Amino acid sequence: MQLQTLGKGRFESEWSQDKQLIEQTIRDCICTRRIFDENEKLLTQGEHVENLYLVDSGRISMGMTARNGKTFQLGTLECEQQLFGEMEFFTGYRCQMDIVPVEPVDVAIIDPQKLQRCLLEQPRLSLYFASAIAIDYQDTVEILTRRMLYPIAYNVAYDIYHQYLNDLPVDGFQKNYLEAERFATSDRVYRRAVNELENRGFIAKEKKGLRILDLDGLRAFVEG
Repeated sequence: MQLQTLGKGRFESEWSQDKQLIEQTIRDCICTRRIFDENEKLLTQGEHVENLYLVDSGRISMGMTARNGKTFQLGTLECEQQLFGEMEFFTGYRCQMDIVPVEPVDVAIIDPQKLQRCLLEQPRLSLYFASAIAIDYQDTVEILTRRMLYPIAYNVAYDIYHQYLNDLPVDGFQKNYLEAERFATSDRVYRRAVNELENRGFIAKEKKGLRILDLDGLRAFVEG
């Protein structure tokens, strides 16, 4: 969840009014800070979550691995006062994803006991946690269901189009094999989907990535 106002949701106006209270409460619960290096995990899938982590800025990747070895990458997130571990804080469940910096990041570590006391003393704060978690949950479920229910080529096209619109909650990767994992598939299948879109004239492959050639055609393919 973000400590920044979200610009959406039923309680957005209340969130905006109490923005300083929310930020100050979280910062009062910081017990230490440290630098996490590139690829050094903040949180590890399957482990108990001992603390919460606040990342003011920096890029983080989120992914999970099934018992059969298949990996799914949700994507990368450009953090802006991003809090991690909040869902496990409330549920007590083991961590569902690996949270991994893709560059060195300065991280504030939040003491869960202090945070619990703050929430009990000011129950209103729980409203903001609930709002932010609900939005994150629905965004994540939307991504997962789209990945499951639509063909790979459609999902790649959808992602390219909405990256152009800049309205996706997470971004992609520069490396092809990681992009393939975002679509829960192999590098070979991902490349075949990209080739299909290229053959349709929607995109072109370049050294810096994929470039849209036919925006109207790509939009029609995605929305149709």
